[in-house]
Amino acid sequence: MFDHCLYFNTTALARVVEKEWASAFKPFGLTPPQGFMLRLILARPGLSQHELATELTISRPTATRLLDGLQALGLVERRDSNFDARHWSIFPTAAAEKIHAALNTASGQVTQRIQRTVGKDNFLETVGKVREVCSALK
Repeated sequence: MFDHCLYFNTTALARVVEKEWASAFKPFGLTPPQGFMLRLILARPGLSQHELATELTISRPTATRLLDGLQALGLVERRDSNFDARHWSIFPTAAAEKIHAALNTASGQVTQRIQRTVGKDNFLETVGKVREVCSALK
């Protein structure tokens, strides 16, 4: 019935993929959104909340909630921005740096497992097409 429904099929895929990433990030005490945000902060320390939200394609209030959670876990800190006193720059803590490699390894393992299951070419093509559709609909 919903074979050609973009909404139904992408949300069904999101639910399945969410379970994979939840398992990967659970040992770190993180949800998938927190895990991806922390990986971005570790890769690019000093981004503003606005830049994080833009990069992750989430709203600023959602970014605030994720940052609040990461800060409560002692994984990030907000510092005054050198460029604008109204904004914060976000940096990983030493605790986040300690799990950096393991977090990336866990993420890589999920990606490899999914690629083995669906085929690497299919995986890469699907990710590319989803990004393309998302960009077109913005």
